[in-house]
Amino acid sequence: MKKLVSLFVIFALMCGFCVTVHAESVSTSARAFVLYCADNGEVLLSDNPDERLPMASTTKIMTSLITLEIADKENRVVEFTDEMTAEGSSMYLKVGEKVKLHDLAVGMMMQSGNDAANAAAIAISGSIKRFCDRMNRKAAEIGMKNTHFVTPSGLDDEAHYSTARDMAMLMAYALKNDSFRKLTAKKSDTVSFVEPMDKRVTYPNHNRLLSLYDGCIGGKTGYTMTAGRCLVTAAKRDGMTLIAVTLDDRDDWDDHCALYDYGFSHYAALAPEKTFDIRTPVAGGIHDEAAVYAEQNRSVILPRDSLGKVKTTIELPPFLYAPLVRDMPVGKIKYTVDGKTVGEIPLLCADNIAYDSRKRGFFEYIADVLKL
Repeated sequence: MKKLVSLFVIFALMCGFCVTVHAESVSTSARAFVLYCADNGEVLLSDNPDERLPMASTTKIMTSLITLEIADKENRVVEFTDEMTAEGSSMYLKVGEKVKLHDLAVGMMMQSGNDAANAAAIAISGSIKRFCDRMNRKAAEIGMKNTHFVTPSGLDDEAHYSTARDMAMLMAYALKNDSFRKLTAKKSDTVSFVEPMDKRVTYPNHNRLLSLYDGCIGGKTGYTMTAGRCLVTAAKRDGMTLIAVTLDDRDDWDDHCALYDYGFSHYAALAPEKTFDIRTPVAGGIHDEAAVYAEQNRSVILPRDSLGKVKTTIELPPFLYAPLVRDMPVGKIKYTVDGKTVGEIPLLCADNIAYDSRKRGFFEYIADVLKL
């Protein structure tokens, strides 16, 4: 048991975490903005985060995400038709041309093609209205409480709106999709048409922050006369992913850089090391102990000036009961600052341990438990 306690202490020292503390605001030109941590879902800085506003072509984050989710299952060919045409920004599709679904997402995220958005919507759902219904269902699933879509492209409509907070949540959700994450990080991408077969077009990404800011991993621009300049971006440094959203912001590039500079200089992401060195007793199983590890891809955000104040506690029961299934939660790591809990990370079982069906008396059962 002393060995077990020692391992707990070592594990605790190896683990990191963080806590979110709201700080003074960064001055921006935006009507609304948020600086959001994708790792724990906390808003670090904000101004008017829940004001419903038009979001222009940042809408295409949702449209391209749904398109890529479908394309990942079946990357079917889409023929461009008259009903798919759209005004405004375009990937310049012509009636009769054919591309794959994934390529329509390329046209949306690189060139902000309204034609690509309409084409994807109609190809997937049969009509723009039915596709927007799908967008709204997805928004509800994500938790976007102040968002309503009526167009896949983001063209102005009084019933088409979102908020800075909701758009940050959408970007964080979209980044979990491998295809979206890879696409949004590209500075350009090339589409090879199915028809005409010899047509290849390279589309540059309008997101200048990919070149302007070290650590930028993606985003989407947007602009209409009504919405103003809208921008959603993501940046990652030292294991922490932040998302900046500005709506109606004439100085959006500089404002995003300023928000990220603040976030990365004032906060730190500390996550537990992946380890299988901790073992805990098991009662009633075919094995007497199980390995325990901390859930990965989990972190807490802590102001850098609080790093030295953190206390770590391992919380596990005296023993676990069989049967046990790999990755099932069995305990947690708790982090506190000045006695206040600032974060928790689940501890998971690393083993599958079946129940020992042998009939045993009470004393044999206790003997099994005390073998360690």
